[in-house]
Amino acid sequence: MITKNSDITVNFSGVDFSKYTSKVSEFVNEFSKRANQKGQFLNWVNLPMEQAKRVDEIYEMASKLKAATGAKKLSVMGIGGSKHTVEHMLSINGLNVKGDAIEFYSDVDSASLERFLYRLNDNVLESNFMIASKSGSTFETKDGFLRVLAMLEDAYKAKGQSAEEAKKSANKHFIAVTDGNAEKSELRRTSNENNWIGDLFIHDDVGGRFSAFDDHALFALAWAGMKKEDMVQMLNSAQEMSTIALTADLELNDALKEGIFWADAKLNGIEASVHQYMGSIFENTVYWHAQMQNESVKDTLKQVAKVPDAMHHSAEAHFNPANKLVFALTVPVDNGVCKENAEAYIGALTKSYEVTGATFVERIATKDMGLTPSAAGAMSMLRAYATVYQEIVEKIMTNTAFPEVLDSVLQPHVEFYKKNLKGGVVVPGRISK
Repeated sequence: MITKNSDITVNFSGVDFSKYTSKVSEFVNEFSKRANQKGQFLNWVNLPMEQAKRVDEIYEMASKLKAATGAKKLSVMGIGGSKHTVEHMLSINGLNVKGDAIEFYSDVDSASLERFLYRLNDNVLESNFMIASKSGSTFETKDGFLRVLAMLEDAYKAKGQSAEEAKKSANKHFIAVTDGNAEKSELRRTSNENNWIGDLFIHDDVGGRFSAFDDHALFALAWAGMKKEDMVQMLNSAQEMSTIALTADLELNDALKEGIFWADAKLNGIEASVHQYMGSIFENTVYWHAQMQNESVKDTLKQVAKVPDAMHHSAEAHFNPANKLVFALTVPVDNGVCKENAEAYIGALTKSYEVTGATFVERIATKDMGLTPSAAGAMSMLRAYATVYQEIVEKIMTNTAFPEVLDSVLQPHVEFYKKNLKGGVVVPGRISK
């Protein structure tokens, strides 16, 4: 028997779901027939179930990498989904709150590099490095990797090691997350040739923004101290949400309801929308969700922001009667000393936005400084499903033909700028004179 996840409750206002009930089976069937099919980029549907089988292996690799160098920090070098999903998963699970376990570097300018090294106390030996890139040739990631590799070799030479010894010592600091096929990934070849620890993968047909349960996120969680049983619970909950999201019972299927919510606004001519997340638990979720919005929905009219920060400077636009929008608020369930004021604040926001149009409030169960493992898994999976369902609902309700692969899982337009990075315009690791 399928039941709702008790750690997430969603209350909708202003949407007539009865207009969509006759099409629910059609929405779900369109998703189901594509799920886990090669080339459909929906292999994340059963990824949590598959990853649960690898938990012991991932924790063992984290222990081996720590033992190889004695470094206590892990620096994640990757962009987009290789970075934002990791930031999101650490934050909602209440890990790395001080930044003492995991650092991130995804930039290409000198000041950012200097700031990154400053956080490592200007000593690259204090960190190990997870290099995350599906192709293994992502410019931004490769640029940072080559710079750090050279610094590590120089640091070991300064300790009296020969060039060959320094190269071997430097390579002990790395682990790759990339395509498993060395023919496809330059980074996999680098890992194999230099005997990097372990095999971490970016799985086929799992786009970066949908990769919250792929190896780079799980490895970082293990490194940062997530209990193994909590990771298993998180993955099991995510898989349960996947099952719920493919049921044709709309009362149970909040992922489809959220997809309908956003689609309904577009179908009624409301282009602008707002999804706000309350509190620092979700500070990095905002970046991940914004990436998903931009790459999947492919418009720039949705504001994804953290409150209270964004509330006051958004209010003038949001409550201007000339601007029509729909609004969603995701909040942590508050069980602490701020509970009364937090609830009053949520009530004020909800009451205010209900005047402007359709709303939903999503409440997520908490534990300590993060979400419960069950809530973390379910929410992350729910967000991915809702994003894809928005496209499916819009196309079916407007009788628009479906493409061979859903638009929401592809990102063809990114090549527009990537082509200008090729042909010698930029050279990874180049030292400016």
